[in-house]
Amino acid sequence: MAATNNTRIIPLLSPYKMGNFNLSHRVVLAPMTRDRSYGNIPQPHATLYYSQRTTQGGFLVTEAVGVSDTAQGYIDTPGIWTKDQVEAWKPIVKAVHDKGGIIFCQLWHVGRVSNYGFQPNGEAPISSTDKELSPGLAGGDWSPPRRLRTDEIPAIVNDFRLAARNAIDAGFDGIEIHGANGYIIEQFLKDQANDRTDKYGGSLENRCRFALEIVDAVSNEIGSDKVGIRLSPFGNFMECGDSNPEALGLYMANALNKYNILYLHVIEPRMDIAGEKCETPHSSLPMRKAFNGTFISAGGYKKDDGNNAIAEGNADLVAYGRLFLANPDLPRRFELDTSLNKYNRDTFYTQDPVVGYTDYPFLET
Repeated sequence: MAATNNTRIIPLLSPYKMGNFNLSHRVVLAPMTRDRSYGNIPQPHATLYYSQRTTQGGFLVTEAVGVSDTAQGYIDTPGIWTKDQVEAWKPIVKAVHDKGGIIFCQLWHVGRVSNYGFQPNGEAPISSTDKELSPGLAGGDWSPPRRLRTDEIPAIVNDFRLAARNAIDAGFDGIEIHGANGYIIEQFLKDQANDRTDKYGGSLENRCRFALEIVDAVSNEIGSDKVGIRLSPFGNFMECGDSNPEALGLYMANALNKYNILYLHVIEPRMDIAGEKCETPHSSLPMRKAFNGTFISAGGYKKDDGNNAIAEGNADLVAYGRLFLANPDLPRRFELDTSLNKYNRDTFYTQDPVVGYTDYPFLET
Protein backbone atom coordinates (compact mmCIF):
# COMPACT_ATOMS: atom_id res chain seq x y z
CA MET A 1 0.00 0.00 0.00
CA ALA A 2 1.40 3.38 -0.97
CA ALA A 3 0.17 6.86 -0.18
CA THR A 4 -2.34 8.18 -2.72
CA ASN A 5 -1.64 11.84 -1.98
CA ASN A 6 0.75 13.00 -4.70
CA THR A 7 1.62 16.22 -2.89
CA ARG A 8 2.53 14.75 0.49
CA ILE A 9 4.01 11.37 1.25
CA ILE A 10 2.70 9.87 4.49
CA PRO A 11 5.81 8.50 6.23
CA LEU A 12 4.05 5.44 7.66
CA LEU A 13 2.80 4.53 4.19
CA SER A 14 6.11 4.91 2.39
CA PRO A 15 7.86 1.76 1.14
CA TYR A 16 10.82 0.25 2.94
CA LYS A 17 13.30 -2.49 2.13
CA MET A 18 13.96 -4.67 5.17
CA GLY A 19 16.75 -7.03 4.17
CA ASN A 20 15.32 -9.27 1.46
CA PHE A 21 11.75 -8.08 2.10
CA ASN A 22 10.17 -5.26 0.16
CA LEU A 23 7.58 -3.66 2.42
CA SER A 24 4.90 -1.46 0.90
CA HIS A 25 4.36 0.47 4.14
CA ARG A 26 5.83 0.77 7.63
CA VAL A 27 2.82 -0.18 9.76
CA VAL A 28 3.67 -3.48 11.50
CA LEU A 29 1.23 -5.81 13.22
CA ALA A 30 2.71 -6.12 16.70
CA PRO A 31 2.81 -9.48 18.51
CA MET A 32 -0.26 -9.80 20.75
CA THR A 33 -1.25 -12.76 22.89
CA ARG A 34 -4.91 -13.63 22.19
CA ASP A 35 -5.47 -16.88 24.16
CA ARG A 36 -7.43 -18.65 21.43
CA SER A 37 -5.14 -21.56 20.55
CA TYR A 38 -6.98 -24.36 22.30
CA GLY A 39 -4.64 -26.95 23.74
CA ASN A 40 -1.66 -24.88 22.55
CA ILE A 41 -2.55 -25.63 18.92
CA PRO A 42 -3.29 -22.76 16.51
CA GLN A 43 -6.90 -22.89 15.34
CA PRO A 44 -8.61 -22.22 11.98
CA HIS A 45 -10.03 -18.93 13.28
CA ALA A 46 -6.46 -17.61 13.49
CA THR A 47 -6.27 -17.96 9.71
CA LEU A 48 -9.01 -15.36 9.34
CA TYR A 49 -7.60 -13.15 12.08
CA TYR A 50 -4.16 -12.83 10.51
CA SER A 51 -5.37 -12.67 6.91
CA GLN A 52 -7.75 -9.84 7.84
CA ARG A 53 -4.73 -7.81 8.95
CA THR A 54 -2.63 -8.60 5.90
CA THR A 55 -1.89 -6.17 3.09
CA GLN A 56 0.23 -6.65 0.01
CA GLY A 57 3.76 -6.03 1.25
CA GLY A 58 2.69 -5.66 4.87
CA PHE A 59 4.70 -7.07 7.78
CA LEU A 60 3.07 -9.09 10.58
CA VAL A 61 4.49 -10.63 13.75
CA THR A 62 2.48 -13.41 15.38
CA GLU A 63 1.38 -13.63 18.96
CA ALA A 64 3.98 -15.18 21.23
CA VAL A 65 4.52 -18.88 20.42
CA GLY A 66 5.94 -21.35 22.94
CA VAL A 67 9.20 -23.12 22.12
CA SER A 68 8.64 -26.13 24.39
CA ASP A 69 6.29 -27.74 26.88
CA THR A 70 8.02 -25.80 29.69
CA ALA A 71 7.42 -22.46 27.93
CA GLN A 72 3.74 -22.06 28.79
CA GLY A 73 2.22 -19.76 31.40
CA TYR A 74 -1.15 -18.68 30.06
CA ILE A 75 -4.23 -20.53 28.89
CA ASP A 76 -4.55 -21.47 25.21
CA THR A 77 -1.39 -19.85 23.89
CA PRO A 78 0.09 -21.49 20.78
CA GLY A 79 3.25 -23.54 20.52
CA ILE A 80 5.52 -24.71 17.75
CA TRP A 81 7.41 -27.62 19.32
CA THR A 82 5.23 -30.49 18.01
CA LYS A 83 4.43 -31.73 14.53
CA ASP A 84 0.72 -31.04 15.05
CA GLN A 85 1.46 -27.44 15.95
CA VAL A 86 3.68 -26.97 12.90
CA GLU A 87 0.96 -28.37 10.65
CA ALA A 88 -1.65 -26.12 12.25
CA TRP A 89 0.41 -23.02 11.49
CA LYS A 90 0.77 -23.83 7.80
CA PRO A 91 -2.69 -22.66 6.61
CA ILE A 92 -2.35 -19.49 8.68
CA VAL A 93 0.96 -18.62 7.06
CA LYS A 94 -0.39 -19.54 3.62
CA ALA A 95 -3.36 -17.20 4.05
CA VAL A 96 -0.99 -14.31 4.78
CA HIS A 97 1.24 -15.18 1.84
CA ASP A 98 -1.76 -15.51 -0.48
CA LYS A 99 -2.51 -11.84 0.21
CA GLY A 100 1.11 -10.82 -0.35
CA GLY A 101 2.04 -10.37 3.30
CA ILE A 102 5.23 -11.20 5.21
CA ILE A 103 4.88 -12.95 8.57
CA PHE A 104 7.38 -13.74 11.32
CA CYS A 105 6.74 -16.11 14.23
CA GLN A 106 7.50 -14.68 17.66
CA LEU A 107 9.19 -17.32 19.83
CA TRP A 108 8.89 -17.17 23.61
CA HIS A 109 9.45 -18.95 26.86
CA VAL A 110 7.67 -17.48 29.88
CA GLY A 111 10.15 -18.74 32.48
CA ARG A 112 8.87 -18.05 35.98
CA VAL A 113 5.65 -16.41 34.71
CA SER A 114 3.86 -19.72 35.06
CA ASN A 115 2.55 -22.23 37.57
CA TYR A 116 2.61 -25.96 38.22
CA GLY A 117 -0.55 -26.49 36.17
CA PHE A 118 1.10 -25.32 32.96
CA GLN A 119 4.28 -27.33 33.46
CA PRO A 120 4.95 -30.95 32.41
CA ASN A 121 4.31 -33.36 35.29
CA GLY A 122 3.35 -30.40 37.50
CA GLU A 123 6.98 -29.37 37.94
CA ALA A 124 8.21 -25.95 38.99
CA PRO A 125 8.58 -23.28 36.29
CA ILE A 126 12.19 -22.72 35.26
CA SER A 127 14.00 -19.39 35.38
CA SER A 128 17.28 -17.60 35.89
CA THR A 129 16.33 -17.38 39.55
CA ASP A 130 14.35 -19.02 42.31
CA LYS A 131 12.88 -15.67 43.38
CA GLU A 132 9.08 -15.82 43.37
CA LEU A 133 6.77 -13.31 41.74
CA SER A 134 4.58 -11.37 44.10
CA PRO A 135 1.30 -13.20 44.83
CA GLY A 136 -1.46 -12.17 42.46
CA LEU A 137 0.84 -10.05 40.29
CA ALA A 138 -0.99 -9.20 37.05
CA GLY A 139 -3.86 -11.35 38.27
CA GLY A 140 -1.87 -14.58 38.00
CA ASP A 141 -1.40 -17.58 40.25
CA TRP A 142 2.35 -17.98 39.98
CA SER A 143 4.25 -20.94 41.41
CA PRO A 144 7.77 -20.66 42.88
CA PRO A 145 10.32 -21.11 40.07
CA ARG A 146 13.34 -23.36 39.94
CA ARG A 147 16.70 -21.82 39.13
CA LEU A 148 18.22 -23.46 36.06
CA ARG A 149 21.60 -25.09 36.60
CA THR A 150 24.36 -23.77 34.37
CA ASP A 151 24.53 -27.07 32.51
CA GLU A 152 20.78 -26.97 31.77
CA ILE A 153 20.81 -23.63 29.95
CA PRO A 154 22.10 -24.96 26.58
CA ALA A 155 18.98 -27.15 26.36
CA ILE A 156 16.74 -24.07 26.56
CA VAL A 157 18.82 -22.37 23.88
CA ASN A 158 18.36 -25.49 21.77
CA ASP A 159 14.59 -25.31 22.26
CA PHE A 160 14.64 -21.89 20.58
CA ARG A 161 16.80 -23.27 17.77
CA LEU A 162 14.45 -26.16 17.11
CA ALA A 163 11.41 -23.88 17.29
CA ALA A 164 13.01 -21.56 14.72
CA ARG A 165 13.53 -24.52 12.39
CA ASN A 166 9.92 -25.58 12.93
CA ALA A 167 8.74 -22.05 12.12
CA ILE A 168 10.55 -22.11 8.79
CA ASP A 169 9.14 -25.58 8.12
CA ALA A 170 5.66 -24.14 8.76
CA GLY A 171 6.32 -21.54 6.06
CA PHE A 172 7.09 -18.48 8.16
CA ASP A 173 9.38 -15.89 6.57
CA GLY A 174 11.40 -15.62 9.75
CA ILE A 175 11.23 -15.47 13.54
CA GLU A 176 11.27 -12.85 16.27
CA ILE A 177 12.85 -13.77 19.60
CA HIS A 178 10.71 -12.51 22.48
CA GLY A 179 13.27 -10.92 24.77
CA ALA A 180 10.85 -8.49 26.43
CA ASN A 181 8.06 -8.13 29.02
CA GLY A 182 9.53 -10.06 31.92
CA TYR A 183 9.72 -13.53 30.36
CA ILE A 184 12.66 -15.90 30.53
CA ILE A 185 15.13 -13.92 28.43
CA GLU A 186 14.48 -10.78 30.47
CA GLN A 187 14.76 -12.82 33.64
CA PHE A 188 18.38 -13.28 32.61
CA LEU A 189 18.89 -9.76 31.21
CA LYS A 190 17.58 -7.70 34.14
CA ASP A 191 19.37 -7.37 37.45
CA GLN A 192 16.10 -7.16 39.42
CA ALA A 193 15.44 -10.80 38.52
CA ASN A 194 18.90 -12.23 37.78
CA ASP A 195 20.74 -13.01 41.00
CA ARG A 196 23.03 -15.66 39.54
CA THR A 197 26.73 -15.99 40.38
CA ASP A 198 27.75 -18.17 37.41
CA LYS A 199 28.67 -17.03 33.89
CA TYR A 200 25.04 -16.01 33.26
CA GLY A 201 24.84 -13.52 36.15
CA GLY A 202 26.43 -10.41 37.54
CA SER A 203 28.01 -8.29 34.81
CA LEU A 204 26.17 -6.94 31.77
CA GLU A 205 28.13 -9.33 29.59
CA ASN A 206 27.08 -12.30 31.69
CA ARG A 207 23.43 -11.30 31.97
CA CYS A 208 23.19 -10.83 28.21
CA ARG A 209 24.93 -14.13 27.45
CA PHE A 210 21.74 -16.24 27.39
CA ALA A 211 19.93 -13.90 24.98
CA LEU A 212 22.92 -13.72 22.65
CA GLU A 213 23.41 -17.50 22.70
CA ILE A 214 19.81 -17.81 21.50
CA VAL A 215 20.40 -15.22 18.77
CA ASP A 216 23.51 -17.11 17.67
CA ALA A 217 21.77 -20.49 17.66
CA VAL A 218 18.71 -19.44 15.67
CA SER A 219 20.80 -17.38 13.25
CA ASN A 220 23.00 -20.37 12.52
CA GLU A 221 19.92 -22.56 12.11
CA ILE A 222 17.79 -20.45 9.75
CA GLY A 223 20.00 -17.53 8.68
CA SER A 224 20.45 -14.19 10.42
CA ASP A 225 18.54 -12.47 7.62
CA LYS A 226 15.39 -14.15 8.99
CA VAL A 227 15.88 -13.20 12.65
CA GLY A 228 14.64 -10.30 14.74
CA ILE A 229 14.47 -9.73 18.48
CA ARG A 230 12.12 -7.74 20.69
CA LEU A 231 13.50 -6.02 23.80
CA SER A 232 12.06 -3.82 26.55
CA PRO A 233 15.08 -2.65 28.55
CA PHE A 234 13.12 0.22 30.12
CA GLY A 235 10.18 -1.88 31.28
CA ASN A 236 9.42 -3.36 34.67
CA PHE A 237 6.77 -5.89 33.70
CA MET A 238 6.56 -8.99 35.89
CA GLU A 239 9.06 -7.52 38.36
CA CYS A 240 11.77 -7.48 35.73
CA GLY A 241 13.33 -4.06 35.97
CA ASP A 242 16.96 -3.06 35.65
CA SER A 243 19.05 -0.57 37.60
CA ASN A 244 20.61 0.86 34.42
CA PRO A 245 18.28 0.27 31.46
CA GLU A 246 20.15 2.62 29.13
CA ALA A 247 23.38 0.66 29.56
CA LEU A 248 21.55 -2.65 29.09
CA GLY A 249 19.78 -1.50 25.94
CA LEU A 250 22.91 -0.02 24.41
CA TYR A 251 24.99 -3.09 25.24
CA MET A 252 22.45 -5.35 23.53
CA ALA A 253 22.13 -3.10 20.48
CA ASN A 254 25.87 -3.12 19.96
CA ALA A 255 26.27 -6.83 20.72
CA LEU A 256 23.54 -7.79 18.24
CA ASN A 257 25.50 -6.23 15.39
CA LYS A 258 27.94 -9.14 15.58
CA TYR A 259 25.18 -11.51 14.42
CA ASN A 260 23.94 -9.32 11.57
CA ILE A 261 20.29 -10.00 12.40
CA LEU A 262 17.50 -8.41 10.40
CA TYR A 263 15.89 -6.16 12.98
CA LEU A 264 15.72 -4.91 16.55
CA HIS A 265 12.19 -4.31 17.90
CA VAL A 266 12.12 -2.08 21.00
CA ILE A 267 9.26 -1.21 23.32
CA GLU A 268 9.63 2.50 23.99
CA PRO A 269 10.40 3.72 27.51
CA ARG A 270 7.36 6.03 27.37
CA MET A 271 5.08 3.06 28.12
CA ASP A 272 4.23 2.09 31.69
CA ILE A 273 3.34 -1.37 33.02
CA ALA A 274 -0.33 -1.02 32.04
CA GLY A 275 0.51 -0.08 28.47
CA GLU A 276 -0.28 3.61 28.93
CA LYS A 277 1.96 6.55 28.11
CA CYS A 278 4.01 8.03 30.90
CA GLU A 279 6.70 10.65 31.37
CA THR A 280 10.20 9.20 31.40
CA PRO A 281 13.78 10.45 31.17
CA HIS A 282 14.80 7.39 29.18
CA SER A 283 15.23 7.15 25.41
CA SER A 284 15.70 4.35 22.89
CA LEU A 285 17.51 6.67 20.48
CA PRO A 286 21.02 5.50 21.49
CA MET A 287 19.94 1.94 20.68
CA ARG A 288 18.57 3.11 17.34
CA LYS A 289 21.87 4.79 16.49
CA ALA A 290 23.98 1.83 17.61
CA PHE A 291 22.10 -0.95 15.83
CA ASN A 292 23.03 -1.57 12.19
CA GLY A 293 19.83 -3.24 10.98
CA THR A 294 16.17 -2.26 10.78
CA PHE A 295 14.82 -0.60 13.93
CA ILE A 296 11.17 -1.18 14.87
CA SER A 297 9.59 0.96 17.55
CA ALA A 298 6.51 -0.01 19.59
CA GLY A 299 4.66 1.72 22.38
CA GLY A 300 1.16 3.07 22.15
CA TYR A 301 1.67 4.94 18.92
CA LYS A 302 -1.13 6.79 17.17
CA LYS A 303 -0.96 7.83 13.53
CA ASP A 304 0.66 11.24 14.02
CA ASP A 305 3.44 10.23 16.39
CA GLY A 306 4.09 7.15 14.26
CA ASN A 307 4.55 9.39 11.25
CA ASN A 308 6.83 11.63 13.27
CA ALA A 309 8.95 8.68 14.41
CA ILE A 310 9.57 7.72 10.78
CA ALA A 311 10.02 11.28 9.50
CA GLU A 312 12.49 12.17 12.26
CA GLY A 313 14.52 8.99 11.76
CA ASN A 314 13.76 7.55 15.19
CA ALA A 315 12.50 4.30 13.67
CA ASP A 316 12.30 2.51 10.34
CA LEU A 317 9.01 0.77 11.14
CA VAL A 318 6.33 1.27 13.80
CA ALA A 319 4.49 -1.65 15.41
CA TYR A 320 0.82 -1.22 16.29
CA GLY A 321 -0.94 -3.55 18.71
CA ARG A 322 -4.31 -2.52 20.13
CA LEU A 323 -5.15 -0.22 17.21
CA PHE A 324 -4.40 -3.03 14.72
CA LEU A 325 -6.36 -5.48 16.85
CA ALA A 326 -9.45 -3.28 16.56
CA ASN A 327 -8.83 -2.07 13.01
CA PRO A 328 -7.90 -4.93 10.68
CA ASP A 329 -7.55 -2.38 7.85
CA LEU A 330 -5.41 0.02 9.89
CA PRO A 331 -3.03 1.03 7.06
CA ARG A 332 -6.04 1.87 4.88
CA ARG A 333 -7.59 3.97 7.63
CA PHE A 334 -4.29 5.82 8.05
CA GLU A 335 -4.20 6.41 4.30
CA LEU A 336 -7.71 7.87 4.24
CA ASP A 337 -7.27 9.67 7.58
CA THR A 338 -10.56 8.28 8.78
CA SER A 339 -11.95 7.27 12.17
CA LEU A 340 -10.80 4.16 14.05
CA ASN A 341 -12.76 1.41 15.77
CA LYS A 342 -12.38 1.45 19.54
CA TYR A 343 -10.82 -1.65 21.07
CA ASN A 344 -12.52 -3.57 23.86
CA ARG A 345 -10.08 -4.63 26.59
CA ASP A 346 -12.62 -7.09 27.98
CA THR A 347 -12.21 -9.33 24.91
CA PHE A 348 -8.42 -9.15 24.52
CA TYR A 349 -7.81 -12.47 26.29
CA THR A 350 -11.09 -14.36 26.06
CA GLN A 351 -11.34 -17.69 24.26
CA ASP A 352 -14.17 -16.71 21.91
CA PRO A 353 -13.15 -17.48 18.29
CA VAL A 354 -15.09 -14.50 16.90
CA VAL A 355 -16.07 -11.86 19.45
CA GLY A 356 -13.29 -9.34 19.93
CA TYR A 357 -11.17 -11.30 17.49
CA THR A 358 -12.44 -11.39 13.91
CA ASP A 359 -15.59 -9.28 14.25
CA TYR A 360 -14.07 -5.79 14.22
CA PRO A 361 -15.52 -4.02 11.14
CA PHE A 362 -13.65 -2.90 8.06
CA LEU A 363 -14.28 0.41 6.34
CA GLU A 364 -17.17 0.25 3.95
CA THR A 365 -15.99 0.28 0.36
